[in-house]
Amino acid sequence: MPALQSKANPNGKRSLTHKLPAICDFSITNVCNAACDFCGFARDKGLIGSAAYADADRFSAALPILSRRGIRYVTLQGGEPLVHPEIIRLVSEIAATGMQCALITNGWFLPRYIRSLAAAGLGRLEVSIDSADLAAHEGNRGLPGLGRRIAEGISKARAFGLPVVASVTVSRLLQYDRLPETLERLGFDAVAFSYPRREPFGSTSLVYSTTSQLVDLGRDELLAALAAIADMKKRFPVFNPKESLSEVARYVRGEAQSIPCIAGFKYFYLDWNLDIWRCETWDKPLGSVFDFDRIPDQRDHCNACMMACYRNASMLMHAGIAAADALEALAKADVGATVQAFFRSSVMRSISAVVEEMPRLTRLARRRRRGGAISGFFGST
Repeated sequence: MPALQSKANPNGKRSLTHKLPAICDFSITNVCNAACDFCGFARDKGLIGSAAYADADRFSAALPILSRRGIRYVTLQGGEPLVHPEIIRLVSEIAATGMQCALITNGWFLPRYIRSLAAAGLGRLEVSIDSADLAAHEGNRGLPGLGRRIAEGISKARAFGLPVVASVTVSRLLQYDRLPETLERLGFDAVAFSYPRREPFGSTSLVYSTTSQLVDLGRDELLAALAAIADMKKRFPVFNPKESLSEVARYVRGEAQSIPCIAGFKYFYLDWNLDIWRCETWDKPLGSVFDFDRIPDQRDHCNACMMACYRNASMLMHAGIAAADALEALAKADVGATVQAFFRSSVMRSISAVVEEMPRLTRLARRRRRGGAISGFFGST
């Protein structure tokens, strides 16, 4: 991906937008025990090279830097994060800072770790699901018996008050009309969809496949999938705002985008080497996490990919960022910039997305508080 121009904060001063919370996806290992057809981290793909695990001591030293930069939500991912030998320590230390910690897993090790994860302060659990047919899901993951382990892990997670969200990649394995029934039976509270990736990332992330037929979806297939997800929202809680789905559909059709990506400003990717990246798709890191205090914000209007994590967060945070920008302009008596920052149709679309998602987020937060005897907060990604 070609580099875009970045804009630093003038004089290094903290702006109002820096008071808005930021998000960090942290890949703590490149190791995975599964063999997913559409993922380069798969144990049988041979893409990862040497096994790598984030150094817990160094990460602990970096936590104050992340906090100063405004990171308030951290999602642990992989590879498979539960193979990290110090996974409980990582969750515990993130939670101890007041950051809200989530974790994405294939679920194989959940029965072993879920109690310790809840006690350590995990705020949200996400479990990958590839199909309404659990046999098909297990076949794609290369893990016979995985469905039983997921069901057991979710049952325990709910007993501890942990919100549980299904993480579903759009692929040809999905039957959208049957998926709500399967998710309800397994005990999921909600689902979040991600979109398939065929091209290699510029970063260390390997969540793509250049050869998988399951995610080799054409334009019409992708548009049909987006429509099916929108329709599924009538039957089951889906954490993909309608406005975000519409924006991705415009991307697929090659139409103009109106919501700039917040990656490099309010959303970051951290890998097991503790390099901080603007996002997983970018072609070079911003630097070491230990340089994070000195790395300028990236506020150009990038819309070069359709990754759901960035798309959803960008849609939901757009109005808040615009409001902060407008207030800063107003403080400088720049009425024109104030109007330009806030009174845009994209801001109204963002507000609409926030209004749509707030009841679902509130319900999960309440359930987390009811289970707060183990740990006491809810994480969001």
